[in-house]
Amino acid sequence: MNSQRIGEIIESSTTRFTAGAYELLAAPPFGSLVRAVTRSEGLAVYGLVYEIRTGSREPGGRAVVRGRTYSGRELYDEEIYAENPDLAEVLQTEFSALTVGFAEGEALYQYLPPQPPPVHYSVYACDADELLRFSAKNDFFRAVLFATHIPGDELLAAAIRTVAQARPDRHDYLVRAGRDLAGLLKDDHDRLVALLHRIRP
Repeated sequence: MNSQRIGEIIESSTTRFTAGAYELLAAPPFGSLVRAVTRSEGLAVYGLVYEIRTGSREPGGRAVVRGRTYSGRELYDEEIYAENPDLAEVLQTEFSALTVGFAEGEALYQYLPPQPPPVHYSVYACDADELLRFSAKNDFFRAVLFATHIPGDELLAAAIRTVAQARPDRHDYLVRAGRDLAGLLKDDHDRLVALLHRIRP
C-alpha cells in the first residue's frame, strides 16, 4: 500500500471517525476513500469522507477577518495566507469519514469493524490499487444510503464517480453500480433517478 499519511484521528466511534489534516486546507476530497490504522496489526478501517471543515484550533474559537486592515489595505484569498503565515498554527482542517469496511490481512469486509480506529492513529489516502480492491464489491452502498446525519446520496454518488475514474472498466463499473442502486432503491424511484443522474459520465 503506497499511500500518503494525511492526518491523525481526533475523534472516533463505531460508525465514523474524524481526523485532523496534517496540512491546512489539504483534506482529501468529498467522497474519497481513506484508510485508518488500528492497534491490531494487519487490521485497517476504511471510510468515505463526508465532511470537510476548517476553523480555529482553540475550542470555541473562531477565525477572524484578515482581508482588510484598519489602515484600509485590502488582501484577497491567497494573499491573506501569504501575509499571515501564522494561520497554519491557529487554524486546523478536519475531515470526517463514514466507516464502510475494514481489511484484516488479505481479507476485505464491507461492514463495521470489531473496533474503531484509536484517537491519534494515522489516516492515509487510498491509492488506485486500494480503490480497485475495495470496489470489487458494492456491499457498502446500503450503509451509505441509510446512514443518518450525513448527505448519504451525495456521498455515495461522489464515491462512485471517484472509483469509476480509477477503474479501467469504468463503463462496466458504472453499469454494475447502477444495477445495485436499483436493487436497493426499487421502492423509491425518484431517489434512484436522482442518484443515477449524479453518477452518469
